[in-house]
Amino acid sequence: MATAVRRAVLTLPAAPVGPENPLPPLLPLDEAHTVDQDTLRTLPPRMARQAGHAPLRSPLPARILDGYGRRRTPARLDALVIENERLRATVLPSLGGRVHSLTHKETGRQLVYRNPVFQPASFALNGAWFSGGIEWNIGATGHSALSCLPVHAAVVTAPDGGPMLRLWEWERLRDVPFQVDLWLPADADFLYAGVRIRNPHDAPVPVYWWSNTAVEQARGTRVLVPAEEAWHYGYERSLRRVPAPPEPLGGAYAADWFYDVPDGERKWIAALDVDGRGLVQTSTDGLPGRKLFAWGTGPGGRRWQEWLTEPGMPGYAEIQAGLARTQLEHVPLEGGGEFS
Repeated sequence: MATAVRRAVLTLPAAPVGPENPLPPLLPLDEAHTVDQDTLRTLPPRMARQAGHAPLRSPLPARILDGYGRRRTPARLDALVIENERLRATVLPSLGGRVHSLTHKETGRQLVYRNPVFQPASFALNGAWFSGGIEWNIGATGHSALSCLPVHAAVVTAPDGGPMLRLWEWERLRDVPFQVDLWLPADADFLYAGVRIRNPHDAPVPVYWWSNTAVEQARGTRVLVPAEEAWHYGYERSLRRVPAPPEPLGGAYAADWFYDVPDGERKWIAALDVDGRGLVQTSTDGLPGRKLFAWGTGPGGRRWQEWLTEPGMPGYAEIQAGLARTQLEHVPLEGGGEFS
């Protein structure tokens, strides 16, 4: 079949996001991704400089979304579907442009973790966030303030001449516009994503971008990256360089692994099952960072995943790609410039 983009409706058990909190968020952010001064002195100069560059002090002008609950009822979510003969991607423009699912049509296999429910929890910079799929994180360290808010969407012409789904919005925390183009050439086995972030101002702005893909963490799941070392962050205000772990999904506690992919190496990360099947994410060199987030095998990580999905579901991990080596960093974008 030729590549097509169409409207669809996705029905899920969903908890309501609730109204915006009318009170302005004047208090500083309770930011987990920080490091102490002793750690900063041990980091490479560029990483240390960007780790201390323009941290976000408040989610203003975004409003806090903290009115969600736990009672789920069937809800109809507007979706956009882009597909060719081999793949089908389902996108939720009303929820930050999240790619809810990516299906290999011949086998019916889900290439990303498809959450069977919509359950907000307080992980975004402004509160409500939900797990699963592919999300586009922009603004500052953490999950985007647009996680549970709508973005614009339109069908435009792809580089190969076929249809392409364009998502865009003005990111208000840093006051910059961005767009995500998704397209599937007729014979492609890959979903293509083109990202563009512009600075329309005269002065530099700090930019944060991570493409975040949730993948099923079944028994025997492996994460492969072309790196021998990684920066480990265990949510204890320290960042340390360690040998890349052979079994990073086996730890007891939640942790971030920021892989140190050597300069000149192709940038990629893959999550594969015991038979070597799964998902690979790769990019141009403009996106050098590669990260794994795992909840850990302990009771805390398992409980969080039950909260975000439902009991009895397989776990998930996140494989990510970003503008910097780690998520503690914000990268300056010069006035009139762009990242793409």
